[in-house]
Amino acid sequence: MEKKPLVTYINWGLAFFALVLFLIGEVNLYSASGARLGTGSTLSNFYQKQAIWGLCGLASMVAVMSFDYRKLRAVAWPFYIVTLVLLLLVPLIGTTVYGAKRWISLGAMSIQPSELAKISVFLLGARLLAKDGEPLGWKGFAGVAAMGLVPVAFIVKQPDLGTAIMIALILGCMILFHGVKGSIFKICVLAVPAVFYVMWNYGMHDYQRQRILTFLDPSADPLGSGYHILQSRIAIGSGQLWGKGFTEGTQSQLRFLPERHSDFAVAVFGEEWGFVGCTCLVAIFCFFLLSIFTTAAQAKDRFGSLLCAGVFFYFFWEIFINMGMVVGIMPVVGIPLPFISYGGSATIVNFIFIGIVLNVAMRRSLTNFDYD
Repeated sequence: MEKKPLVTYINWGLAFFALVLFLIGEVNLYSASGARLGTGSTLSNFYQKQAIWGLCGLASMVAVMSFDYRKLRAVAWPFYIVTLVLLLLVPLIGTTVYGAKRWISLGAMSIQPSELAKISVFLLGARLLAKDGEPLGWKGFAGVAAMGLVPVAFIVKQPDLGTAIMIALILGCMILFHGVKGSIFKICVLAVPAVFYVMWNYGMHDYQRQRILTFLDPSADPLGSGYHILQSRIAIGSGQLWGKGFTEGTQSQLRFLPERHSDFAVAVFGEEWGFVGCTCLVAIFCFFLLSIFTTAAQAKDRFGSLLCAGVFFYFFWEIFINMGMVVGIMPVVGIPLPFISYGGSATIVNFIFIGIVLNVAMRRSLTNFDYD
């Protein structure tokens, strides 16, 4: 029987939905920038930059697809160590933006090591968890958890609580996907209140505590800490059923809506396309996630399955937290909406993750899955 080329097995559905989401984000960013109406000011070139980042992301995705994903096991530890070094350099040579030192300037561009930490922790987590199929005992659980907590601690100090939470959620869900002994799971659940108490009193800055208090009652400070959530609700609610139309949203075009190009990008979309548009966007995200889950289920080895599971949880939590934040059912923690929010490093990471899943899907027909 003639062997089919690997490209035959690409998850075309996933590639299609990822591209559609990026194009929706690009169009939405064009509207949020106010370019057509001449009200863009500092945001007017963001959609152009995003297009460039998207091309870089697509190139990165293709590059990731070009080699056997099993080779990622060999680079997991070196990449993790490099990421830790970059995180250590951030306090020393990092660039401060909006009071947070998270970026390292490379001249014409900047990199955000915390975005690289998402990849490194998820790769090394998949390698460690793929060693055997048995539920983790205390020794294995402690080793994997400690590996994730080290970069999380560095990221919390930047401060970037949103990214730290994301990394912890991704790794935690990967551990659950792999399986842990019942006693470990019960103790971890019981420890949640204690962890929250420590974080609240010793791990959070005042503005981070205020975000949670604002989430509980945004009307308490409508012109201060509650302004973002209230304006976001107004924007989405004013879209009603069909929306106001492309570039016709008053909250975004008249600049009432803060961070309309990043954290609250979906509020711009909701105001212009209404409930119907938002429902369609959520449906596309659901098909997008289903495509990733399908590849995880069809993977031929534990490592590939765990890689896809990690990508699934990464996108699931970013979508859930960002949309929940925008409508006011989650605190504002600065997590972007994949492919919709502006962000260079985040866009490239998103496409790299998609490339990993497509890589696993392409090689699901292979029969030799022995590791060196």
